[in-house]
Amino acid sequence: MISKIFQDKTSLAAAAAEQASAAIRRAIDQRNLARIIVATGNSQLEFLDALAKDARIDWSKVEMFHLDEYVGLPATHPASFRKYLFERLIQRVGITRYHLLDGTGDPVQAIRSVAQALQAAPIDVAFVGIGENGHLAFNDPPADFKTKEPYIIVHLDDACVRQQVGEGWFRDVSEVPRQAISMSVQQILSAKEIICIVPDARKAAAVKLCFEGEVSPQAPASILRTHSGTTVYLDRDSARLLSPATLSALSGG
Repeated sequence: MISKIFQDKTSLAAAAAEQASAAIRRAIDQRNLARIIVATGNSQLEFLDALAKDARIDWSKVEMFHLDEYVGLPATHPASFRKYLFERLIQRVGITRYHLLDGTGDPVQAIRSVAQALQAAPIDVAFVGIGENGHLAFNDPPADFKTKEPYIIVHLDDACVRQQVGEGWFRDVSEVPRQAISMSVQQILSAKEIICIVPDARKAAAVKLCFEGEVSPQAPASILRTHSGTTVYLDRDSARLLSPATLSALSGG
C-alpha cells in the first residue's frame, strides 16, 4: 500500500482521477474492457467529477459495479446511491454496462443478480473511501474480514448513521435506513488495484485508527494495508493526526 498526501481535496481528486484513468485505459488496451467498482458519498464528489471530464476514456468499454446501497430507499431519494451514480457518472459519461443494487425489493435477490455478473471476471480497479468510523463500503466495525460472499446485508452502526446526517443526505437519524447491502471486504480486496480517496478533517481520526493501529475488524479500512495494489489519497486535513513515522512508513509502501 502507498499513501499520497495533497494540500487540498481538489489536487487530491485530480491525482486520483489520473491514476484511475490510467488503470481504466490500460485494461481497455489489454482486454477491450475495464471492470470497475465505484464508491459514493461526499468524499468522492471531486474525484468523480475529475474522472468524468477525462476525454481519454472510452466509457463504452467500461463495466461498472455498485459498492453499496441502503435497504428500502427508493432511487428517487436524494441519499440513494443509485441516484448518485446515475447523475454523477453513468448519465454524464454514457456508461451502458452497469450493475446497480436495488434495495427496495428483496435484498437477497438484488445481491444474487449483481453478484453473478461481478464474479464473472476479475475487477481491474475499485474506488473506495473510508467512513468516519473507519468503515470500508458499509462494512462497519466489527467488520467481517472472512466471508467470501460478494455482497452481504449489514446493519449500520450509530456512528455511520450520524455521518449520513452530517453529510446532509438525511434530515435526522430517524430517516436513515438501518440496513444496507454492502460489498464484502474480501470482494473489495480481490480487485487488482484499489484507489482509496479520503479527504477532509472529519476523516482524520479514522485515518489514524486505520493506519496507525492494528489491522483489525474494529478498523475495517485497515485491511487495505494488506493489499499491495492499494493507493490511499489523503489531503493535509485527513492526514493531520498521523505521526511522522506513520507518514514515512506509508509513503514507503
